[in-house]
Amino acid sequence: MTKPAIYVLDPYHEDAVALLQSTEWVDVILWNDPRKADWHQYAQAVLVRSETQLQGTDFIQAKELRVVVKQGVGIDNIDSNAAKAAGVAVHNTPGINSESVAEFTLALALALSRRIVEVDRLQQNGNKIVRSQTLGLSLFRKSVGVVGMGNIGKFSAKKWIGACEANIIGYDPVAPLDIWDQEKIPHTRVQALDELLIKSDVVLLHLPLLESTRGLIKARELDIMKTTAILINAARGGIVDENALLQALKEKKIWGAALDAMEVEPPTLEAHRDFFALNNLIITPHIGASTLQNQINSGVAAVKTLLAVLEGKDDVHGKIV
Repeated sequence: MTKPAIYVLDPYHEDAVALLQSTEWVDVILWNDPRKADWHQYAQAVLVRSETQLQGTDFIQAKELRVVVKQGVGIDNIDSNAAKAAGVAVHNTPGINSESVAEFTLALALALSRRIVEVDRLQQNGNKIVRSQTLGLSLFRKSVGVVGMGNIGKFSAKKWIGACEANIIGYDPVAPLDIWDQEKIPHTRVQALDELLIKSDVVLLHLPLLESTRGLIKARELDIMKTTAILINAARGGIVDENALLQALKEKKIWGAALDAMEVEPPTLEAHRDFFALNNLIITPHIGASTLQNQINSGVAAVKTLLAVLEGKDDVHGKIV
């Protein structure tokens, strides 16, 4: 009997690969194997990350494909409608990267508020730092608005309370009213995004990219934020209108912003030269979940999910389609 062919189209941690290769009843083809080019013809299962785009034509060509598993949460690089039409199951690994992304948003906000990246750049360019003219913002006991009250938002709220004794304001148009335990996460939940934006010193975006969230933060929303406010997007590019943000940062309508997610990824000098010229903006190449521990855990989880689907098990983790 022919072994199911599993194609790993993007780099996975060696622990995840070792688990796959120790599974005797599957044939594993890795991203650096020349046979990868033939995946449309032979693959019964594929493992991907954000780098690989799976479009409608891929699902039409991949006649043997049964399942796609994406390491991570967002599946905007996968045409889920085309997968469904082709009868291909799509799974992700929800919840595993929540702590890492939440930690990263805290780090970004503190780096921005204390002007760490800005001062480092100035020093490396040979500039003299005058401390009295390089004052940062304290985020101790400030109001932190969490837009999106899912797993990542929950971890973020806990970290901000623990680290900064923050006053948490939550907004989520679809989450249940009791999604956060008030005793564990003291917070105020608002029914309108504007209310959160007006009150918050830090705004954290923890939302998927959907038609309803595309362009959620535009010029109007930036205009009603505090001039000392910090905006952090470690979710998905497209949630923030980048041209509007660029103009707001140039005019110093808000204190600053940090983007770990942009519409064009990875960020490049050609696409983002005007952004890189700003000293009140930090840009990182979508590395919020990029810790050693998280890459091991989420990679292994993706492999276990894929193997469970191939074995025909019920209630497999992270089913999307």
